Amino acid sequence: MGTEFVATSENCVAFHDLDPQAPIHILVVPKKHTAKISDLEKSDADLIGEMTYLAKQVAEKKHIENYRLVMNCGEKGGQSVWHIHMHLLGGRIMQWPPG
Repeated sequence: MGTEFVATSENCVAFHDLDPQAPIHILVVPKKHTAKISDLEKSDADLIGEMTYLAKQVAEKKHIENYRLVMNCGEKGGQSVWHIHMHLLGGRIMQWPPG
């Protein structure tokens, strides 16, 4: 049994986080492996835009009006999975500062 995708695009997939930190917690992940944000090249700028646009499409599809998008970089930045990904968090009021 594989992961059920919430949405896909040419270069990205979106699926529910296995350890949700909010009532709605969806990950947007590029198909191309890059370990962390600081490893990205200028040529990857379109990929980050595609990730953001897919997150927006998921929010619309799931009728999520208020949400937060988060990307962590490095262990001290909160990254625990070594493949870049974006968190789409919603379903509750988000506090600021976040951590």
